[in-house]
Amino acid sequence: MNTIIVNTDIAKGTINKNIYGHFAEHLGRCIYEGIWVGEDSPIPNTQGIRNDVLEALKQLQVPVLRWPGGCFADEYHWKDGIGPRATRKRMVNTHWGGVVENNHFGTHEFMLLCELLGCEPYICGNVGSGTVQEMSEWVEYMTFDGESPMADWRKENGREKPWKLKYFGVGNENWGCGGNMRPEYYADLYRRYQTYVRNYGGNKIYKIAGGANVDDYNWTEVLMKNAGGLMDGLSLHYYTIPGDFWLGKGSALDFSEEEWFVTMKKALHIDELITRHSTIMDKYDPDKRVGLIIDEWGTWLDVEPGTNPGFLYQQNTIRDALVAGLHFNIFHRHADRVQMANIAQTVNVLQAMILTEGEKMILTPTYHVFHMFKVHQDAQLLAVEASAGHYDFQGETLPQVTVSASKNAEGKVHISLVNIDPKQEAQLSIELRGIPADKTQVAGTILTAESMNAHNTFKQPDAVTAVPFTAAVEGNRLSMKLPAMSVVTLAVG
Repeated sequence: MNTIIVNTDIAKGTINKNIYGHFAEHLGRCIYEGIWVGEDSPIPNTQGIRNDVLEALKQLQVPVLRWPGGCFADEYHWKDGIGPRATRKRMVNTHWGGVVENNHFGTHEFMLLCELLGCEPYICGNVGSGTVQEMSEWVEYMTFDGESPMADWRKENGREKPWKLKYFGVGNENWGCGGNMRPEYYADLYRRYQTYVRNYGGNKIYKIAGGANVDDYNWTEVLMKNAGGLMDGLSLHYYTIPGDFWLGKGSALDFSEEEWFVTMKKALHIDELITRHSTIMDKYDPDKRVGLIIDEWGTWLDVEPGTNPGFLYQQNTIRDALVAGLHFNIFHRHADRVQMANIAQTVNVLQAMILTEGEKMILTPTYHVFHMFKVHQDAQLLAVEASAGHYDFQGETLPQVTVSASKNAEGKVHISLVNIDPKQEAQLSIELRGIPADKTQVAGTILTAESMNAHNTFKQPDAVTAVPFTAAVEGNRLSMKLPAMSVVTLAVG
């Protein structure tokens, strides 16, 4: 028996809605084909942005979208992506497949996408191969309301008023594809570049420094010590990879229970990473002014057979959905420090929300988890006490069930649960403290499957989808059976 106590009258902070952020890089078929089809496409679109993907993403209430990379950001030169599309400079995407891009999706198109989605743009600037002037002029082009060379150029290109831009990343993975820098060198570069990321008029930019790769705690130490006072956020990248990054990450569809167990174990490891990086940040920022920005996370598996290895196209199963649920429960618990997270990536790349094939589109199991968990956006994190059973495999043990809970502005309580055991259901008892027994009304949603590699295809788009779920109510106590490998969100009140 798994027993859980939810203290509905004890709030522990706010779950920043930006934890449910997304990431769209110029990689494979994410931007071109996935989001952008062009105004002349037979696929229904709004000014070049495909309507089916747009409508699906609107349902998730996407709070923030990161662009243009990723590794692509540090080879992207923004001036090549503005002005008449027919005359835009073509470029080679050297990181991802060596394809030639026509730059038809640039600053104006990205900002239009964000406006259509009703989300905040998060732009990642080029430190690796770009100049201070280039970055400074990009910010001026987007946000200056007045007469200046860049503002005038923006107006010539059809945008009279400036955009609102809140989030700006000063470089990406500068320890690797963004320049192979030492932390001391990048800290100095960050100090220099961020100086010229200016606030024009009423636009105030939240500056995000390029943070550590996985468990590089020294990187966090050096950045916080030398530049902590000049940043608003510090990023962290961590991918859940069941195999070896270089020798074989593991198949997205053909895997054993051992690989399943390792995937869950590695997904849970992000809790330790957040804790240890946060401890270093606390040393230099005890007031937690600087947010931890986990702007790349998710499963990274071998590409689907027969696809371009540089496009990082992978299928998405119930296993990926559970990884998402585990991450969200962990992010919630660290709501005091984690202020944004951006899954990699939105369409057709890595742990995608959506897969497309020509004019066809399907929603992945991960999409449904985002839809189920969106109720936690900007809600109050509630104190939870859990005594859970275990998922045991070949002498190793993991917690079988993870949980988090929140209360929204209307007073409704939401509880999200993940059972990672692929074979065993979990008998669950939840005590709700702080809610009168006669006010306990419950509705639920569940995502589960019959097989570990269950997934949606263009022939069977709804093989894995969320359906209603019920729990027995007795006074202020709920009881239920969580099926094997399931994600559940309950609404109480």
